[in-house]
Amino acid sequence: MRALLIGLALATALPPTIALGQPSVPTAKPENVGMSSERLARLKEGMSSLVQQGRLAGVVTLVARHGKVVEFDAAGKRDIAADLPMQKDSIFRIYSMSKPITGVAMMMLFEEGKWQLNDPVAKYVPEFADLKVYGTDAGGNMVLNAQTHAMTMRELMSHTGGFTYGYFSNTPVDKLQRDADLLNIDNTLDEFIKRLAKLPLNAQPGSDWHYSISTDIQGYIVQKLSGMPFEQFLEQRIFKPLNMADTGFFVPAGKLKRLAEFYEYGADGHLQVVHGRINHNFAARPALSSGGGGLVSTAADYLRFCQMLLNGGKLDGVRLLSPRTVDLMRTNVLSPAMTAPSPGAGFGLGIAVYTDAVAAGGYYGKGTFFWGGAAGTWFWIDPTEDLIVIGMIQQIAGTGAAAVAGVPDVRGLSHSYVYQAIVD
Repeated sequence: MRALLIGLALATALPPTIALGQPSVPTAKPENVGMSSERLARLKEGMSSLVQQGRLAGVVTLVARHGKVVEFDAAGKRDIAADLPMQKDSIFRIYSMSKPITGVAMMMLFEEGKWQLNDPVAKYVPEFADLKVYGTDAGGNMVLNAQTHAMTMRELMSHTGGFTYGYFSNTPVDKLQRDADLLNIDNTLDEFIKRLAKLPLNAQPGSDWHYSISTDIQGYIVQKLSGMPFEQFLEQRIFKPLNMADTGFFVPAGKLKRLAEFYEYGADGHLQVVHGRINHNFAARPALSSGGGGLVSTAADYLRFCQMLLNGGKLDGVRLLSPRTVDLMRTNVLSPAMTAPSPGAGFGLGIAVYTDAVAAGGYYGKGTFFWGGAAGTWFWIDPTEDLIVIGMIQQIAGTGAAAVAGVPDVRGLSHSYVYQAIVD
């Protein structure tokens, strides 16, 4: 009886189509695409439980299989102080989930013959022609070494070019990048490149995988090769064709009420608003169009982007990429000796890919690709299961005792909740 009631509830909750931008995306009962309604309900129940425990402010989850949405739910608050509920159309800072979008922009230009994978990056960014590599001598003093080979576009696309980020590790070059204030939203892309060109690389190109500002550099290259501002390229070539109406580098005034607040655990263990640069004023258009982390979006919009990739570069009759190019993007280019982005994962061109399902957690079909954002957003695309899963939260650990355990592992939990619901 419980299974019947859950199935009826889900069927009632999901109309035949959901307006995910325009046009609408079809929905289906889980059973019609080889999933169990009763089992899939564990995803909603699990996320709602985290909200009720005070461990999450709010969350939106979306599951689509065989091109149809089978679960789309919102729980908790998008603004605790104002007592505003999280909604399915809430807008989120997706931060590094901007990276796959920038990667698609790069690959569109790759298909047009604007660049090649083995080209030196300096061919398109001459300011990088004489970049040195940080090192130390026997006495621990800084020395600047020549590159053993010129950094390639393949390396730039895969975070193996020798750059670092400034914030996700703490090397001497990270400190130099922080001091240079590279990612200040008041910098233009031109200013960003100008400042970066004065700094050394963190490592030799091709020596290891290291999460970095490479994707912001890619945004500059898109701008240069296309002859139009980077934000304009994304709007005209990706967002409008895919009808991603709520995706951009800022939130227009008429949509601000839908922007979810950004939280962390305070010293008292309770959730508090994040302040500082990471949570800048998203109501204003920034000077820096950060391809690495500047976009806002909705679960619905991001589904359209993911479905395009899962479809081999095409959605609703609009083709952005060829199937072969999408396959190239999700092909691991890292050598076995390199650091992995996460257990069981490698990295392709602009996106991570699982290479070992067991090491990654026991699920995933062959070729599953994925990424996430600093505020907790996540997604994965499983071509074997014809599956897309998207999760949106706005939360980091913060400080104090409650932060020790960190943000709940919503990504890992969602993996278990979704895959155990596949019964075909």
